[in-house]
Amino acid sequence: MQLVDIGANLTHSSFQHDLAAVLDRAAAHGVTQLVVTGASRDGSPQALALARAHPGRLFATAGVHPHHADEYDADCDGLLRELVAAPEVRAVGETGLDYHRDLSPRPTQQFAFERQLQIALDCGKPLFLHQRDAHDDFMAILRPVRDRLAAVVVHCFTGTREELFDYLDLDCHIGITGWICDERRGTHLREIVGNVPLSRLMIETDSPYLLPRNLKPMPSHRRNEPMFLAHICAEVARDRGEAMATTAAGTTATARAFFGL
Repeated sequence: MQLVDIGANLTHSSFQHDLAAVLDRAAAHGVTQLVVTGASRDGSPQALALARAHPGRLFATAGVHPHHADEYDADCDGLLRELVAAPEVRAVGETGLDYHRDLSPRPTQQFAFERQLQIALDCGKPLFLHQRDAHDDFMAILRPVRDRLAAVVVHCFTGTREELFDYLDLDCHIGITGWICDERRGTHLREIVGNVPLSRLMIETDSPYLLPRNLKPMPSHRRNEPMFLAHICAEVARDRGEAMATTAAGTTATARAFFGL
């Protein structure tokens, strides 16, 4: 079994002391390739550096998450354009809208999102998107340009059935994380994940965040890491009513095609 983790925040400080061991554990659990998320002005160059240090195994995205949208200016735009020109960077983002926490003003989030959509239009690379509690505005910005964009994934999908079908109608891919394992807020995902064609379904850990709540035994450090992607794959397969090998092969093939791995 081979798996691809399409969203791992390996530049996070919690991985600085043991990244080699983290990658070894991931490989032992079938995670053969990972996409390191670039989510800020500082983090995106770091993601590229990690990808360059592990050629063929790690790849990167380059973008500014809506939480960091207030750092988006002309210099930041220029930096991202330089980064996305690198062959190791396989997608633009993480970008989008997040009205759940509103860590940046909403107009600022919208501006940064629109600028990064333009980068994707200019470079022709896929988009790695984030949306939380902002569906209507997100769709209003994305829909008018969708037919001119390359592939698009709504990463860490946690939304409703209606939102899911809105994205599928726009020919978006869907990224599922350990959120589906959360009995407090993820049970609705178990009921709708089967609606996503395997050709548009990918899986991810969003490490070090979103540790699956039904892991047994639960790690004492409570840090999520890529090795747990196999657990997420098993949960998704169960909810889809298919063999884990089918889900693993399908999501891996989809991820490799999407990111050109």
